[in-house]
Amino acid sequence: MSQPEVHLVAGTPAEAVRLAPVALAMREQGRLTPIPVATGTDPDAIGVVLDSFGLAPKITLPSSVDDAETMRRFDELWAARTPAAVVVRDGLAPALAAFWRRVPIMQIDAGRRSGELGSTSALEAQRRLLAQITTVHLAATPLAAMNLLDERVIPGDTLLTGGTAQDAAQLLAAKTLAATPRDRRTVVLGVPAERAEAIGPALRYLAGRYPDLEVVRAADFAPGLEFATLLTQAYAVVTDDEDLVEDALAAYCPVLMIGLEARHAEALLAGSARLVAPDPAAITSEVASLMESRVRRDSMALAGNPYGDGLAAYRVAQATAALLGHGQFPDPMPAKPTAGVPR
Repeated sequence: MSQPEVHLVAGTPAEAVRLAPVALAMREQGRLTPIPVATGTDPDAIGVVLDSFGLAPKITLPSSVDDAETMRRFDELWAARTPAAVVVRDGLAPALAAFWRRVPIMQIDAGRRSGELGSTSALEAQRRLLAQITTVHLAATPLAAMNLLDERVIPGDTLLTGGTAQDAAQLLAAKTLAATPRDRRTVVLGVPAERAEAIGPALRYLAGRYPDLEVVRAADFAPGLEFATLLTQAYAVVTDDEDLVEDALAAYCPVLMIGLEARHAEALLAGSARLVAPDPAAITSEVASLMESRVRRDSMALAGNPYGDGLAAYRVAQATAALLGHGQFPDPMPAKPTAGVPR
Protein backbone atom coordinates (compact mmCIF):
# COMPACT_ATOMS: atom_id res chain seq x y z
CA MET A 1 0.00 0.00 0.00
CA SER A 2 1.48 3.35 -1.06
CA GLN A 3 2.05 6.08 1.50
CA PRO A 4 0.10 9.37 1.32
CA GLU A 5 1.87 11.94 -0.83
CA VAL A 6 2.52 15.32 0.82
CA HIS A 7 3.66 18.31 -1.24
CA LEU A 8 6.04 20.75 0.46
CA VAL A 9 5.89 24.01 -1.50
CA ALA A 10 8.92 26.33 -1.36
CA GLY A 11 8.77 29.65 -3.20
CA THR A 12 11.95 31.21 -1.80
CA PRO A 13 15.34 29.89 -0.63
CA ALA A 14 14.38 30.76 2.97
CA GLU A 15 11.27 28.59 2.66
CA ALA A 16 13.33 25.78 1.16
CA VAL A 17 15.71 25.90 4.12
CA ARG A 18 12.78 25.50 6.52
CA LEU A 19 10.89 22.85 4.57
CA ALA A 20 13.88 20.59 3.83
CA PRO A 21 14.12 19.25 7.42
CA VAL A 22 10.39 18.46 7.32
CA ALA A 23 10.84 16.41 4.14
CA LEU A 24 13.72 14.52 5.75
CA ALA A 25 11.70 13.90 8.92
CA MET A 26 8.75 12.57 6.89
CA ARG A 27 11.08 10.25 5.02
CA GLU A 28 12.62 9.01 8.27
CA GLN A 29 9.27 8.43 9.99
CA GLY A 30 8.14 6.35 7.02
CA ARG A 31 4.44 7.25 7.14
CA LEU A 32 4.32 9.78 4.30
CA THR A 33 5.95 10.38 0.93
CA PRO A 34 7.36 13.93 0.90
CA ILE A 35 7.37 15.68 -2.48
CA PRO A 36 9.40 18.93 -2.54
CA VAL A 37 7.87 21.44 -4.95
CA ALA A 38 10.08 24.28 -6.23
CA THR A 39 8.14 27.37 -7.23
CA GLY A 40 8.65 31.14 -7.07
CA THR A 41 10.46 33.31 -9.59
CA ASP A 42 13.71 31.31 -9.36
CA PRO A 43 13.01 27.60 -8.85
CA ASP A 44 16.65 26.80 -9.62
CA ALA A 45 17.68 28.59 -6.42
CA ILE A 46 15.26 26.36 -4.52
CA GLY A 47 16.97 23.34 -6.03
CA VAL A 48 20.39 24.58 -4.88
CA VAL A 49 19.16 24.89 -1.30
CA LEU A 50 17.50 21.48 -1.32
CA ASP A 51 20.69 19.94 -2.67
CA SER A 52 22.48 21.13 0.49
CA PHE A 53 20.22 18.74 2.40
CA GLY A 54 20.57 15.88 -0.03
CA LEU A 55 17.17 16.57 -1.57
CA ALA A 56 15.94 17.55 -5.02
CA PRO A 57 12.66 19.05 -6.23
CA LYS A 58 10.30 16.33 -7.39
CA ILE A 59 8.12 18.98 -9.05
CA THR A 60 9.19 22.34 -10.50
CA LEU A 61 6.42 24.87 -11.09
CA PRO A 62 7.54 28.49 -11.66
CA SER A 63 5.15 31.08 -10.30
CA SER A 64 3.75 34.03 -12.21
CA VAL A 65 3.73 37.71 -11.34
CA ASP A 66 -0.04 37.26 -11.43
CA ASP A 67 -1.23 35.36 -8.34
CA ALA A 68 -4.33 34.17 -10.21
CA GLU A 69 -2.12 32.57 -12.85
CA THR A 70 0.01 30.92 -10.13
CA MET A 71 -3.15 29.52 -8.56
CA ARG A 72 -4.25 28.19 -11.95
CA ARG A 73 -0.93 26.39 -12.43
CA PHE A 74 -1.16 24.73 -9.02
CA ASP A 75 -4.79 23.85 -9.62
CA GLU A 76 -3.83 22.06 -12.83
CA LEU A 77 -1.01 20.26 -11.05
CA TRP A 78 -3.23 19.09 -8.22
CA ALA A 79 -6.08 18.14 -10.53
CA ALA A 80 -3.75 15.60 -12.13
CA ARG A 81 -1.72 14.71 -9.04
CA THR A 82 -3.73 15.44 -5.91
CA PRO A 83 -1.68 15.28 -2.69
CA ALA A 84 -3.04 14.09 0.64
CA ALA A 85 -1.82 17.36 2.22
CA VAL A 86 0.18 20.48 1.36
CA VAL A 87 2.80 22.12 3.59
CA VAL A 88 3.52 25.84 3.05
CA ARG A 89 5.10 28.70 4.92
CA ASP A 90 3.95 31.99 3.32
CA GLY A 91 2.69 30.71 -0.04
CA LEU A 92 -0.84 32.10 -0.28
CA ALA A 93 -1.44 31.26 -3.97
CA PRO A 94 -0.63 27.52 -3.67
CA ALA A 95 -2.55 27.39 -0.39
CA LEU A 96 -5.64 28.85 -2.06
CA ALA A 97 -5.34 26.33 -4.87
CA ALA A 98 -5.14 23.54 -2.29
CA PHE A 99 -8.10 24.98 -0.37
CA TRP A 100 -10.35 24.96 -3.43
CA ARG A 101 -9.28 21.35 -4.11
CA ARG A 102 -10.17 20.51 -0.48
CA VAL A 103 -6.59 19.47 0.24
CA PRO A 104 -5.57 19.98 3.91
CA ILE A 105 -3.05 22.78 4.43
CA MET A 106 -0.29 22.66 7.05
CA GLN A 107 1.43 26.01 7.66
CA ILE A 108 4.84 26.11 9.33
CA ASP A 109 5.91 29.30 11.16
CA ALA A 110 2.22 30.12 11.50
CA GLY A 111 1.16 33.18 13.47
CA ARG A 112 4.11 35.45 12.65
CA ARG A 113 2.87 39.02 12.73
CA SER A 114 4.46 42.46 12.42
CA GLY A 115 1.42 44.58 13.20
CA GLU A 116 2.01 46.41 9.91
CA LEU A 117 -1.21 45.49 8.14
CA GLY A 118 -1.47 48.88 6.46
CA SER A 119 2.16 49.01 5.29
CA THR A 120 3.30 48.96 1.69
CA SER A 121 4.29 45.30 2.07
CA ALA A 122 1.55 42.78 1.34
CA LEU A 123 3.17 40.07 3.46
CA GLU A 124 1.23 40.80 6.65
CA ALA A 125 -2.10 40.71 4.83
CA GLN A 126 -1.12 37.50 3.04
CA ARG A 127 -0.23 35.81 6.32
CA ARG A 128 -3.56 36.78 7.86
CA LEU A 129 -5.45 35.54 4.81
CA LEU A 130 -3.48 32.31 4.88
CA ALA A 131 -4.56 31.76 8.47
CA GLN A 132 -8.19 31.72 7.35
CA ILE A 133 -7.73 28.69 5.09
CA THR A 134 -5.04 26.73 6.96
CA THR A 135 -6.07 23.37 8.39
CA VAL A 136 -3.35 23.01 11.05
CA HIS A 137 -1.32 26.01 12.22
CA LEU A 138 2.21 25.00 13.24
CA ALA A 139 3.50 27.87 15.36
CA ALA A 140 7.15 28.47 16.24
CA THR A 141 6.57 30.34 19.52
CA PRO A 142 3.87 30.85 22.16
CA LEU A 143 3.51 34.47 21.00
CA ALA A 144 2.80 33.32 17.44
CA ALA A 145 0.19 30.89 18.78
CA MET A 146 -1.40 33.72 20.78
CA ASN A 147 -1.56 35.87 17.64
CA LEU A 148 -3.65 33.15 16.02
CA LEU A 149 -5.94 32.90 19.02
CA ASP A 150 -6.41 36.68 18.90
CA GLU A 151 -7.56 36.23 15.29
CA ARG A 152 -10.09 33.63 16.48
CA VAL A 153 -8.35 30.59 15.07
CA ILE A 154 -9.75 27.50 16.80
CA PRO A 155 -7.29 26.57 19.59
CA GLY A 156 -7.37 22.89 18.68
CA ASP A 157 -6.14 23.73 15.18
CA THR A 158 -2.89 25.22 16.47
CA LEU A 159 0.19 23.27 17.55
CA LEU A 160 3.35 24.75 19.04
CA THR A 161 6.09 22.97 17.11
CA GLY A 162 8.96 25.44 17.14
CA GLY A 163 10.59 26.72 13.99
CA THR A 164 12.45 24.43 11.63
CA ALA A 165 15.30 26.90 10.99
CA GLN A 166 16.98 25.37 14.05
CA ASP A 167 16.60 21.90 12.59
CA ALA A 168 18.10 23.10 9.31
CA ALA A 169 21.06 24.71 11.08
CA GLN A 170 21.81 21.49 12.94
CA LEU A 171 21.62 19.40 9.77
CA LEU A 172 23.94 21.73 7.89
CA ALA A 173 26.33 22.12 10.83
CA ALA A 174 27.30 18.47 10.48
CA LYS A 175 28.56 19.26 6.97
CA THR A 176 30.43 22.50 7.68
CA LEU A 177 34.04 23.12 8.57
CA ALA A 178 33.09 25.52 11.33
CA ALA A 179 35.16 23.66 13.91
CA THR A 180 38.17 25.56 12.57
CA PRO A 181 37.67 29.19 13.63
CA ARG A 182 38.73 32.07 11.45
CA ASP A 183 41.62 34.33 12.47
CA ARG A 184 39.42 37.36 11.83
CA ARG A 185 36.21 38.33 13.57
CA THR A 186 33.42 38.39 10.99
CA VAL A 187 30.32 40.59 11.04
CA VAL A 188 27.64 39.58 8.53
CA LEU A 189 25.68 42.48 7.05
CA GLY A 190 22.23 41.51 5.82
CA VAL A 191 20.49 44.64 4.51
CA PRO A 192 19.35 45.93 1.09
CA ALA A 193 21.98 47.55 -1.12
CA GLU A 194 20.66 51.08 -0.56
CA ARG A 195 20.91 50.71 3.21
CA ALA A 196 24.31 49.04 2.96
CA GLU A 197 25.61 52.15 1.20
CA ALA A 198 24.48 54.31 4.11
CA ILE A 199 25.97 51.97 6.71
CA GLY A 200 29.16 51.35 4.73
CA PRO A 201 31.15 54.31 6.14
CA ALA A 202 30.46 53.17 9.70
CA LEU A 203 31.68 49.66 8.99
CA ARG A 204 34.77 50.94 7.19
CA TYR A 205 35.56 53.02 10.26
CA LEU A 206 35.15 49.94 12.46
CA ALA A 207 37.41 47.90 10.17
CA GLY A 208 40.10 50.53 10.59
CA ARG A 209 39.64 50.57 14.35
CA TYR A 210 39.68 46.78 14.66
CA PRO A 211 42.25 45.24 12.29
CA ASP A 212 40.85 41.74 12.78
CA LEU A 213 37.32 42.77 11.77
CA GLU A 214 35.94 41.44 8.49
CA VAL A 215 32.57 42.61 7.16
CA VAL A 216 30.82 40.40 4.62
CA ARG A 217 27.49 40.92 2.87
CA ALA A 218 24.90 38.18 3.22
CA ALA A 219 23.76 38.91 -0.34
CA ASP A 220 27.09 37.55 -1.61
CA PHE A 221 26.20 34.06 -0.36
CA ALA A 222 23.44 31.75 -1.55
CA PRO A 223 21.42 30.04 1.20
CA GLY A 224 22.75 26.59 1.87
CA LEU A 225 25.94 24.97 3.07
CA GLU A 226 28.34 27.86 2.39
CA PHE A 227 26.13 30.41 4.11
CA ALA A 228 25.48 28.07 7.04
CA THR A 229 29.25 27.77 7.50
CA LEU A 230 29.57 31.55 7.47
CA LEU A 231 26.95 31.95 10.20
CA THR A 232 28.55 29.36 12.47
CA GLN A 233 31.83 31.29 12.22
CA ALA A 234 30.37 34.80 12.44
CA TYR A 235 30.96 37.06 15.42
CA ALA A 236 27.68 38.93 14.93
CA VAL A 237 25.00 39.70 12.35
CA VAL A 238 23.56 43.13 11.51
CA THR A 239 20.31 42.85 9.57
CA ASP A 240 16.79 44.02 8.85
CA ASP A 241 15.84 40.67 7.28
CA GLU A 242 13.49 38.67 9.49
CA ASP A 243 14.57 35.32 8.05
CA LEU A 244 18.26 36.08 8.57
CA VAL A 245 17.53 36.88 12.22
CA GLU A 246 16.20 33.35 12.72
CA ASP A 247 19.01 31.77 10.70
CA ALA A 248 21.65 33.56 12.78
CA LEU A 249 20.04 32.69 16.09
CA ALA A 250 19.79 29.06 14.99
CA ALA A 251 23.60 29.19 14.57
CA TYR A 252 23.89 30.83 18.03
CA CYS A 253 25.19 34.04 16.51
CA PRO A 254 24.16 37.34 18.19
CA VAL A 255 22.02 39.66 16.09
CA LEU A 256 21.77 43.43 15.93
CA MET A 257 18.34 44.03 14.42
CA ILE A 258 17.49 47.16 12.46
CA GLY A 259 13.78 47.42 13.22
CA LEU A 260 11.81 44.15 13.33
CA GLU A 261 10.99 44.57 17.03
CA ALA A 262 7.37 43.51 16.53
CA ARG A 263 8.43 40.45 14.52
CA HIS A 264 11.15 39.28 16.90
CA ALA A 265 10.02 40.29 20.37
CA GLU A 266 10.97 36.80 21.63
CA ALA A 267 14.61 37.26 20.63
CA LEU A 268 14.77 40.68 22.26
CA LEU A 269 13.25 39.30 25.44
CA ALA A 270 15.69 36.39 25.49
CA GLY A 271 18.63 38.74 25.00
CA SER A 272 20.01 36.95 21.94
CA ALA A 273 19.19 39.97 19.75
CA ARG A 274 19.36 43.71 20.25
CA LEU A 275 17.48 46.51 18.53
CA VAL A 276 19.61 49.12 16.79
CA ALA A 277 18.56 52.34 15.10
CA PRO A 278 19.02 52.48 11.29
CA ASP A 279 21.84 55.02 11.32
CA PRO A 280 25.63 54.60 11.04
CA ALA A 281 26.43 56.07 14.46
CA ALA A 282 24.11 53.69 16.32
CA ILE A 283 25.36 50.66 14.40
CA THR A 284 28.98 51.70 14.96
CA SER A 285 28.38 51.95 18.69
CA GLU A 286 26.60 48.58 18.98
CA VAL A 287 29.15 46.67 16.89
CA ALA A 288 32.01 48.29 18.80
CA SER A 289 30.47 47.26 22.12
CA LEU A 290 30.49 43.62 21.00
CA MET A 291 33.99 43.86 19.53
CA GLU A 292 35.38 45.25 22.79
CA SER A 293 33.74 42.69 25.04
CA ARG A 294 33.76 39.01 24.15
CA VAL A 295 31.81 38.40 27.36
CA ARG A 296 29.03 40.71 26.16
CA ARG A 297 28.96 39.01 22.79
CA ASP A 298 28.98 35.49 24.24
CA SER A 299 26.23 36.32 26.75
CA MET A 300 23.97 37.10 23.81
CA ALA A 301 24.93 33.85 22.09
CA LEU A 302 24.27 31.87 25.27
CA ALA A 303 20.74 33.29 25.44
CA GLY A 304 19.94 30.71 22.76
CA ASN A 305 17.29 30.53 20.09
CA PRO A 306 13.68 31.12 21.21
CA TYR A 307 12.34 29.90 17.86
CA GLY A 308 13.13 26.21 17.99
CA ASP A 309 14.74 23.28 19.79
CA GLY A 310 15.84 21.14 16.85
CA LEU A 311 12.79 18.86 16.97
CA ALA A 312 10.30 21.02 15.09
CA ALA A 313 10.56 19.10 11.82
CA TYR A 314 9.71 15.83 13.54
CA ARG A 315 6.67 17.45 15.18
CA VAL A 316 5.52 18.86 11.84
CA ALA A 317 5.95 15.49 10.14
CA GLN A 318 4.16 13.67 12.95
CA ALA A 319 1.31 16.20 12.99
CA THR A 320 0.85 15.87 9.23
CA ALA A 321 0.76 12.09 9.49
CA ALA A 322 -1.71 12.28 12.38
CA LEU A 323 -4.01 14.58 10.39
CA LEU A 324 -4.05 11.94 7.67
CA GLY A 325 -4.87 9.16 10.13
CA HIS A 326 -1.39 7.79 10.78
CA GLY A 327 -0.51 7.96 14.47
CA GLN A 328 -1.05 10.57 17.16
CA PHE A 329 -0.37 14.29 17.21
CA PRO A 330 2.93 15.14 18.94
CA ASP A 331 3.27 16.93 22.25
CA PRO A 332 3.92 20.66 21.79
CA MET A 333 7.38 22.12 22.08
CA PRO A 334 8.29 23.13 25.64
CA ALA A 335 7.76 26.86 26.01
CA LYS A 336 11.37 27.43 27.08
CA PRO A 337 13.75 25.28 25.04
CA THR A 338 17.20 24.74 26.46
CA ALA A 339 19.71 27.30 25.24
CA GLY A 340 22.54 25.98 23.12
CA VAL A 341 26.23 26.59 23.51
CA PRO A 342 27.94 28.75 20.87
CA ARG A 343 31.05 27.60 19.18
